[in-house]
Amino acid sequence: MSISDLYASGKHKQELGHFASVVKIAMSNGIISEGEQKLLDRTARKLNISESEYKNVLKNPDAFPINPPIGYDESIERLYRLTKMVFADGQIDKEQVLLMHKISTALSIPLDNVEKVCDEAIHLVMNDNDLDTFTEAIKKVNAV
Repeated sequence: MSISDLYASGKHKQELGHFASVVKIAMSNGIISEGEQKLLDRTARKLNISESEYKNVLKNPDAFPINPPIGYDESIERLYRLTKMVFADGQIDKEQVLLMHKISTALSIPLDNVEKVCDEAIHLVMNDNDLDTFTEAIKKVNAV
């Protein structure tokens, strides 16, 4: 096995763990809405999640650990996807926000800044900001 194969499999494990986090937020209220399902499908395609992996994650998302990315921008992109899932059904559930806080900590958002970063993330997604604007704003909030 080459180094690039190891990197690819490690990267895929990160993506699979991230997809499981997105699924956890979607399932936090016990049902997956149509909007959440559409976002899950898009996210799975973007992360190259196979159909069998998709089904396994849906069955037991807790079986897939969060493997935080090395890059800060990748962590912010994951936060963006998580926040988009919070809004996918058109409403903000307290359980989803609390779970987002926990996952954000695992994404290397400093514990003392998680609430402020997540609040800003929600505000940015609620106002339909794109990933670039989101990333820039989160970096400013997290730098304070």
